Amino acid sequence: MTASTFLEKNTLSVAVTQTTYPFNTFHPSINSKLKRGIDIIGALAGLIITGMIAIPIMVIMFISDPGPLLYSQVRCGLHGRRFRIWKFRSMVVGADKMKHLVKNEAEGHIFKNTNDPRITCLGAFLRKTSLDEFPQFWNVLMGDMSLVGTRPPTVDEVEKYNPHHWQRLNVKPGITGEWQVNGRSSVKNFEDIVKMDINYQNKWSLWYDLHLIVKTVLVVFNKTGAY
Repeated sequence: MTASTFLEKNTLSVAVTQTTYPFNTFHPSINSKLKRGIDIIGALAGLIITGMIAIPIMVIMFISDPGPLLYSQVRCGLHGRRFRIWKFRSMVVGADKMKHLVKNEAEGHIFKNTNDPRITCLGAFLRKTSLDEFPQFWNVLMGDMSLVGTRPPTVDEVEKYNPHHWQRLNVKPGITGEWQVNGRSSVKNFEDIVKMDINYQNKWSLWYDLHLIVKTVLVVFNKTGAY
């Protein structure tokens, strides 16, 4: 690991210790070997599916909106540790630089726009079906994420956190979670997301994780709350 990589991953952790919140707290799910086992099995299965759908997505993307197949962004995980998340690209190339041109329709430390003009036609389909999320199974396999957890925030979001917001980062971020099965993109108030993330931590069990995974599949098939 290079010095720059080390600093990137630990800058937030240093900032965390300067607040009054007990950020060294580890949720029981972090030490669960069964949860990690389920994550590994699920990630391997998910990556097989990811490989299968990557080819047709790449072909359609080459025809409709040439550019990289994958999109990556630095996000914050357990206790604010930074990692690089992966998705199938759903926006035009250079979309991050155009963010300031798009109106934020959400409240609090999140960014959402129902009709974001940066989203491509293919990208709209990928988001509606949640296919854009499949490369995140690699993040799960690497241990930066879990199948079920909290919504992984961006660095600029976390930099604006109030002390109570950090509690949502006492577990690993997940591909799915309370926010995914209770509104998905239609949830536009950050405090509501925080409440759902804390609710997940309070209710957590392996059975509850499995319940949320099954419920996520149903929500995705019904295309509920996604855009």
